[in-house]
Amino acid sequence: MLKEKIEKYLLSVQKPARYIGGEAGSIYKDKSKVDVRFAFCFPDCYDIGMSHLGMKILYSLTNQRENYWCERVFAPWPDFEQIMREHDIPLYGLESLEPIRDFDFIGFTLQYELSYTNILNMLDLAGVPVYAKDRGTAIAPLVVAGGPCACNPEPLADFFDLFILGEGEEVNLELMDLYHRMRQEGADRQAFLRAAARIEGIYVPSLYEVTYHPDGTIQAVTPKDGAPATVKKRIIRDFDKVFYPDNFVVPFTEIVQDRVSVEVLRGCIRGCRFCQAGFLYRPFREKSAETVYGESKALCENTGYDEVSLSSLSTSDHSQIDPMLRKLLTYTEEEKINLSLPSLRIDNFSEGLMNQIKRVRKSGLTFAPEAGTQRMRDVINKNVTEEEVMKTCRIAFEGGYDTVKLYFMMGLPTETDADIVGIAQLAQKVVDLFYENPHRPKGKNVQVSISTATFVPKPFTPFEFEPQATHAQIEHKQQVLRDAIQSKKIRAALHQSDASLLEAALARGDRRLSEVLYRAWKKGSTFDSWGERFDYSRWQEAFREAGLDPAFYANRTRSYDEVFPWDHLDYYVSKDFFIRENQRAHQSLTTPNCRLQCAGCGVNQKVGGACFAEDPDGV
Repeated sequence: MLKEKIEKYLLSVQKPARYIGGEAGSIYKDKSKVDVRFAFCFPDCYDIGMSHLGMKILYSLTNQRENYWCERVFAPWPDFEQIMREHDIPLYGLESLEPIRDFDFIGFTLQYELSYTNILNMLDLAGVPVYAKDRGTAIAPLVVAGGPCACNPEPLADFFDLFILGEGEEVNLELMDLYHRMRQEGADRQAFLRAAARIEGIYVPSLYEVTYHPDGTIQAVTPKDGAPATVKKRIIRDFDKVFYPDNFVVPFTEIVQDRVSVEVLRGCIRGCRFCQAGFLYRPFREKSAETVYGESKALCENTGYDEVSLSSLSTSDHSQIDPMLRKLLTYTEEEKINLSLPSLRIDNFSEGLMNQIKRVRKSGLTFAPEAGTQRMRDVINKNVTEEEVMKTCRIAFEGGYDTVKLYFMMGLPTETDADIVGIAQLAQKVVDLFYENPHRPKGKNVQVSISTATFVPKPFTPFEFEPQATHAQIEHKQQVLRDAIQSKKIRAALHQSDASLLEAALARGDRRLSEVLYRAWKKGSTFDSWGERFDYSRWQEAFREAGLDPAFYANRTRSYDEVFPWDHLDYYVSKDFFIRENQRAHQSLTTPNCRLQCAGCGVNQKVGGACFAEDPDGV
């Protein structure tokens, strides 16, 4: 049996608990009574994947069906991969410890572009042909994917049978139901894919032909065999009643986010022009305070965790934030459970909210001004003023805090050196504010940490047309920032720009990048999201050998009328809206958040009504 083979080598690797399963909360089934087996694959190591909320939700949802079995699969770290290859151990599911090549579905979640080569490596370890065209006519195994990066799946098009666009709670089961029926009817792979393409939210790349202009831009994406011209994402209409698990698998070993996570809202009202998630997850929907309380309590009681994290893009934008926290704190304080509130906004951080946070979290506070000058914050539509930043920090300092972390981006559209200097100047003003405050914590010094990430233009944002700053430009900007920091009370963390360049190329790439991905993987590129593993020279060689230039995808301004690789995929926000917002960005004009005024992004027309009650016309 494979189990004995695995156990034989566990003590030879780091963190053997990653590879053996058996954790509390794992779901086991009688294989003879299962009709459809689904391998939920996370293309990173166990520590990262087990922290992913989407896996927890879909794992429990699928396993609610008695005749369907979802198992977890993670990318083995290189030490265990070497053992697997040397001793002929195929990639397996953690519940059954059986090879996933024998499952019906091998499903990947696409969370980050730099994990793409891990997908190819996992398929190879499973003994499944990497290219979809090489998998024959048998209906299974089907290699499928969903997640945020599925909004532009084209660089992966040659490797996948189909992609699931949008939210999976309903469409995943519809897909498995179709498969179960068609397999019983004796259908082959191609017949199933043609039928699957008729389900809203399912994109079958082999049913679309892409042609190119001589300059390398796309001429057209043409559907065939009855596939729809445009594939619409799926959304959950009533988020307050959507399925949510009452139990999680509890790891034996420490993972990145070792706690209960409860999703309190989905979507975002803000419209920050750089933020892909804020547009992909529209429309804005939230759970009631009662639902959040019930889900948090059930998960704590069933898992034994002593920390709850409220998950969202902007937790403090929940319309019931105060009553929700009061209700939760009554329970968590009594049970000695810590309550974590990530994703707080500067412009709605109040003294009352801070006092709530202080009851459960004593560490430093983190905020994201994103840009150092008001002009740049207007360009990106952050809708945060310096006065609000100072007010927020003053409230925090008067409340006893002495550490603040500020997130910024570098290389934003229209950015100048003065905007970079503005990051250092804003951080210095926060330092000065601490020492000017008579109510500051006595006998303590302030620490302001600034973290700067390289801006990556992403599909389905107003900045999808913009070029990314080159490596040389980012190096210059980083040096400008270093020179502008004058205080030892300010610490700066600067991120690697080569990885961001690759991220931008893959994020906005087309099908021709499949060859680049394959070549990079063959050269040894795996776990590229881990700094110590990333080797950009491999990717440069892969691009050269494929006859492609990463700058064409990352560093080129795109015209408004260019056909993008993802234009045939509909995520409910119109391209006309993105064009208007891009034009407003270049005029340094802001757009109010969705609660204050509808900006006409197009979502409400797709969902058939206003996003908020105060928008009666549904414009």
